Amino acid sequence: MSSDPWGRVDETGTVYVRTSEGEQVVGSWQAGTPEEALAYFERKYEGLVVEIGLLERRVRTTDLSAKDAQTAIDHLRTQVEEHHAVGDLDALRVRLDKLVATVDSRREERKVQKAKQADEARTAKDALVTEAEQLAQSDQWRSAGERLRALVDIWKGLPRLDRKSDDELWHRFSHARSAFSKRRKAHFAALDAQREEARKAKEKLVAEAESLSKSTDWGPTAARYRELMDSWKAAGRAQREAEDDLWNRFRGAQDVFFAARGEVFAERDAEQVENLKLKEELAVEAEQLVPVTDLKAARAAFRSVNERWEAIGHVPRDARPKVEGRMHAVERAIQEAEEGEWRRTNPEARARAAGLTGQLQAAVDKLRGEIDSARAAGNNAKADKLSRELEGRQALLDQALKGLEEFGG
Repeated sequence: MSSDPWGRVDETGTVYVRTSEGEQVVGSWQAGTPEEALAYFERKYEGLVVEIGLLERRVRTTDLSAKDAQTAIDHLRTQVEEHHAVGDLDALRVRLDKLVATVDSRREERKVQKAKQADEARTAKDALVTEAEQLAQSDQWRSAGERLRALVDIWKGLPRLDRKSDDELWHRFSHARSAFSKRRKAHFAALDAQREEARKAKEKLVAEAESLSKSTDWGPTAARYRELMDSWKAAGRAQREAEDDLWNRFRGAQDVFFAARGEVFAERDAEQVENLKLKEELAVEAEQLVPVTDLKAARAAFRSVNERWEAIGHVPRDARPKVEGRMHAVERAIQEAEEGEWRRTNPEARARAAGLTGQLQAAVDKLRGEIDSARAAGNNAKADKLSRELEGRQALLDQALKGLEEFGG
């Protein structure tokens, strides 16, 4: 008979293993010595040790599912319980029990983690649905459309929920996208209709603009082009290709008209500049008549200057007030001279001036006599009062005498 700490072989070749429950039959060995029998079954034990070690490592370092791990544990436990190996089978049972506990713990952890992930996925999908429903009402067609497409990619990257919850949230999400697409389609359909109306309106404006391009009725035509431009702006935009083509035609028609008008105006401006030089020369000639010494000669000379002035024509608008003001100043000087001459030669005016002077002179003489009488009587207060009145009458008399001198004395 042969034995070691964990097993023995009896005289009949039966192999036993020692366990906490007593000896258990491992098998029968007839092919060799008892030592070879024990060595064979000890190698089978070592094989179990290696398999259990490998399973422990897989459970610890990989994402082996609890189900697959339990299946492997059950397979190994069956081999241990069948006692086809010699070694510390109780230690293997303990290791398998610990491994079961580890797998159960991992199962609970994964269950909790899965529940947490499900809650996070639900929260994330709720947020996506809420944002999608808000975007469904947006008029920012480009940015909102791009964001909705991005939300779809985010949704695809999230874990699935239970079928009912996932389907309900997806239905809301899909409905929001459809509502946005429907509103955007309606908006651009309406926009296309507006642009078509704008195209038709602008074609009419272009036709009129082109018909006016050869006009030489400068003022009214320029005003009409401004009105056409206002109508163009109010018409809105047509489709891009049509808009660019219509605008080029519209602008081209205006350019033809305004280029022609510009040439005409340039010629006219040059003529007016020359007219200004001529009128400035006449203004100098007229200004030499002031001050007026010979009214009749000045009047005749100014009439000659004015006739030549009227024959010259227009000058630039910004220069007109200054040069005309110079002529008006000479004209006013001649008119004032005429008024002075008339006053000097008007008999009725001279008589009225002489009469007024005589009345004032009599009043002054009378006041002087009264003053002398008052002072002779010793009434100085009355004399002072009459003296103040005399000052006023004397000032009027001096003014009247000066006016009388203008009539030649």
